[in-house]
Amino acid sequence: MNFDQKKFVVDIGWQLILNNLSVRAQDLLRHAGLPRDLFSQKTPTLATAEYFRLWESLEHFVDDPAFPIRVVEASPVEAFGPPMFATLCSPNLKVAAKRLAQYKPLIGPLRLDAEQNNIGDLELTLGGLPIEATPPSSFIAMELVFLVNLARLGTRERIVPKRVISVAPLKARDAFEEYLGVHVQSGDQSRVIFRAHDASKPFLSANAGMFSVFEPELRKRLDDLNPDDGFKDRVRACLMEALASGQYAMADVADRLAVSTRTLQRRLSSEGTNFQRELSKLRENLARYYLAETEYSSAEISFLLGYDDPNSFIRAFNGWTGDTPERLRTELRVN
Repeated sequence: MNFDQKKFVVDIGWQLILNNLSVRAQDLLRHAGLPRDLFSQKTPTLATAEYFRLWESLEHFVDDPAFPIRVVEASPVEAFGPPMFATLCSPNLKVAAKRLAQYKPLIGPLRLDAEQNNIGDLELTLGGLPIEATPPSSFIAMELVFLVNLARLGTRERIVPKRVISVAPLKARDAFEEYLGVHVQSGDQSRVIFRAHDASKPFLSANAGMFSVFEPELRKRLDDLNPDDGFKDRVRACLMEALASGQYAMADVADRLAVSTRTLQRRLSSEGTNFQRELSKLRENLARYYLAETEYSSAEISFLLGYDDPNSFIRAFNGWTGDTPERLRTELRVN
């Protein structure tokens, strides 16, 4: 599998986590060179290298050697998306790990393998490490802490794993070992091993009925994971925010979406449209709305739509409708 070509969903909980860490989303995305509308997209997705850039930028803003622990502690249950809720609905850690392994592509760029060894201990191994985009050491550390935290969230007990092995060196090793309750070993695979009796302890969050609600949608998400759908909708959303500011040129929108103007043109063309067409359609739709629902004058509407003077707006409006704004306003209100 080429991990740089594969896309992963950015979990909806990121914004709450950022808030808990006192990091502004726009600052983070700008630093990472990612689209500023990322968290407002219907299904925000990133390639592996982009995902790791986001993570490294977050580490930059938090600036703490024990950063991965901070992230896990800043992730309350209400920040969890459907994949994590489905996992917590499991009857115990054994089942939760299997579900988490299945839905991991909806959460992040590392694969999780879950299996019981010959004495019944549960071994959770992080796999599928990309060659083209090396995961930051702190990201590996966070995944290990996250797995232990999952066991503790479900059982409401301070579960201490039998062994923790990390392929990446750890900063603030003492802080990690205190949190995990066990010495972190070095190895060629990153892995957490839970004792058989801990893996079988019932989850207090178990809810078979809730899982049956989540499961069909999660399966559909796995099947439909396609990041290129609806690019024109993202362009429209950016234009909607930028019109009144005057910063709505193609280069401005491309910058906000973190793509080149050539890429923006190509992706719009693949959806059967172009930048100027989307700009005109948005302006016409907004103009009709303002005329029907507000008392704004033509001059005020022209400003809101990003025109330099009202006459430019009136000429454009005539081209869209064959009429003047005021005559159409009268007609819309009569109807």
